Amino acid sequence: MVATVKRLWRLYHTPTGKKMFRYATVSVISTIVSFSVLGIVFGVFRLWSEVPSTVFANLVASVPAYYLNRTWSWGKSGRSHVFKEVVPFWTMTAIGITMSIGTASLARHLSNVYDLHHFGRTVVVEGANTGAFAVLWIVKFLVFNRLFHVDPVAHADAELFVEAAVEVEGAEP
Repeated sequence: MVATVKRLWRLYHTPTGKKMFRYATVSVISTIVSFSVLGIVFGVFRLWSEVPSTVFANLVASVPAYYLNRTWSWGKSGRSHVFKEVVPFWTMTAIGITMSIGTASLARHLSNVYDLHHFGRTVVVEGANTGAFAVLWIVKFLVFNRLFHVDPVAHADAELFVEAAVEVEGAEP
């Protein structure tokens, strides 16, 4: 575990490590936005059922995620390049939303099977939505890092991060 922490510390001091930290921070921000919007539209106001609420929450969270990742994580400014930046981002977002539709449908099914009250349904839907986007997190970083990177060593640094992340996940407490 100590070796993993040292490896992550060294990685943080590389250009890709800094991007990774910023990317992770943007992911936390967009997760909080999505979680909050979903909690409000589905959990509190009950505007829509699980699937439309999940789609809406993810669309709302995607807008700040794009701009924060583009400007802060990858340091881009000026007009966005449609085919190199906008299309890949929204394609990955659409894949994530499609996955979240599937998990929201599964959450609805499980909530019905276990006859959960609305609060329980909300917890299951929130967890399903978070899980769907967690699956895409590293893949999105690698894709966007390849599209937006300036540093030729960035890919090797990203692989180092993935190795360290896998070690952390596989480590016993």
